[in-house]
Amino acid sequence: MPLIQIKGISGVMNDEKKQELFEKITEVFVSVGGEGLRSVTTVLLEEVPSGNWAVGGKSITTECVKNMIANPTATCTS
Repeated sequence: MPLIQIKGISGVMNDEKKQELFEKITEVFVSVGGEGLRSVTTVLLEEVPSGNWAVGGKSITTECVKNMIANPTATCTS
């Protein structure tokens, strides 16, 4: 049984976006592995608390990620 694990900052996606992510990730896997795997494909989203993730030694927050979504040229590490 395939298990697809995704980690992200908590508070970035609402329930609707999470459901969309689960459906699309499953669809990609099934497109490669075959339709027979759909019913046994598990997607696990682990949300890491804001500030408990760092890139290049700099803490990443929910607010920063939301800013990056709104402004694709923004960064969280500067």
